[in-house]
Amino acid sequence: MTIGAVDAYIAAQTPAFAAALTALRARLRIRRPDHIETISYAMPGFRQPGSKGKMVVGYAAFTHHLGLYPHSGNIIHRIDCAPFRTSRSGALFTPDTRLPDALLTTILTARQAEIAAGRDTKV
Repeated sequence: MTIGAVDAYIAAQTPAFAAALTALRARLRIRRPDHIETISYAMPGFRQPGSKGKMVVGYAAFTHHLGLYPHSGNIIHRIDCAPFRTSRSGALFTPDTRLPDALLTTILTARQAEIAAGRDTKV
């Protein structure tokens, strides 16, 4: 998948959700500028560089919320995401309540540490 597919995914959302996803995408790109944007599990995200780069994080829009997903079932339950709701595999938020920078960085760092340790666990 290409950046065009990510653009199309975002463009298909309501204006408020598209704006929130665009902002999140920019924040992720700043934190992982060498990573590759792609679509995985039907959601946009970033994977490590290289032909065998692992998915680090994805994001998605749903009817009533957005989510950030570190492509692992072992990350979110180990992190204090309060006051945000969580699912088994993601931190949930709305367009008017973006995830704080510190939480975003914590999730990315935990996921990349998991990959580096060879504990890459799919959801």
